[in-house]
Amino acid sequence: MIALRRLGAMVATLVISSFVIFGGMYAAPGDPVSFLIGNPENMTPERIAAVRAEYHLDQSFISQYLIWAKDLLQGDFGSSMVYQQPVTDLLGTRLPVTLSLVTYAAVLFIVIGVFLGVLSALRRGTAVDALITGVTTFATSIPNFVVAVVLISVFAVKLRWFAVSGPGEGFFGRIHHLTLPAIALALGAIAVVSRVTRQTMVEQQTLDHVEAARSYGLSSRKTVLRHVLRNSLGPVITMCGLILAGMLAGTVVVESVFGLNGIGSLLVEAINTHDFPVVQAILLYMVIAYMVVTILVDLIYPLLDARVLAGSES
Repeated sequence: MIALRRLGAMVATLVISSFVIFGGMYAAPGDPVSFLIGNPENMTPERIAAVRAEYHLDQSFISQYLIWAKDLLQGDFGSSMVYQQPVTDLLGTRLPVTLSLVTYAAVLFIVIGVFLGVLSALRRGTAVDALITGVTTFATSIPNFVVAVVLISVFAVKLRWFAVSGPGEGFFGRIHHLTLPAIALALGAIAVVSRVTRQTMVEQQTLDHVEAARSYGLSSRKTVLRHVLRNSLGPVITMCGLILAGMLAGTVVVESVFGLNGIGSLLVEAINTHDFPVVQAILLYMVIAYMVVTILVDLIYPLLDARVLAGSES
């Protein structure tokens, strides 16, 4: 029953999102016909009428939406008005760069963020805790584009340790080229994950079952691993999932600064050139990506917290 409700909510969200996305593009300023025809000398009444009929622009809003939605269900996202190729092919060439960047950034913010949070919680009240808290608080206040510019200036231009732009070739080449963009994308997330991990671990340390484990003589290491850290993973995984979902839809700035040909930079190009089919497809991809990640988090969470699993079974 719960699965059916989630599936229904997912379908309803997709329908509403697709309607809003299409409506936003329909209401956007500018006539797509002028971009489709291009040369003003070809803007004859006959040519304009032919283009409108070809792209169904002569029909009502609802009719255009239904045609677009029907094509989507068949896997057809239309053709790019600028590149003159199927949108699916265009996204296929750009998506690997974005997924590589987000995956790299996810590894950084999960590993480093959880490590700093655990260290801060275990050293609560010490100079280490104060240092980590101060640094992470400062990191959350720095925008991605500022971090990106600083990283380029220091590590790419002055030290020349990394490339200024481009995704790189091969596995190690891509890792090398995406290091600075991944750090710029992950820095704020590292701070958030660190603070959430610290807070949840501090709360877990004061619970009765943790005190009982200590009174039975269980070592501090085993107490932390079996009772404190494990029970803290639920909120941490949830926060990591939300951050990851946001990253899949929020690489625009970083990709633009580092000159990466990913989904984010393609969205900027499509908006500037009024390439409506590409904009619609990317926005719909962002909605689907966010939904998929949040659903995966919902499925993983009960596996980490036995209390949630027991509550769902009862």
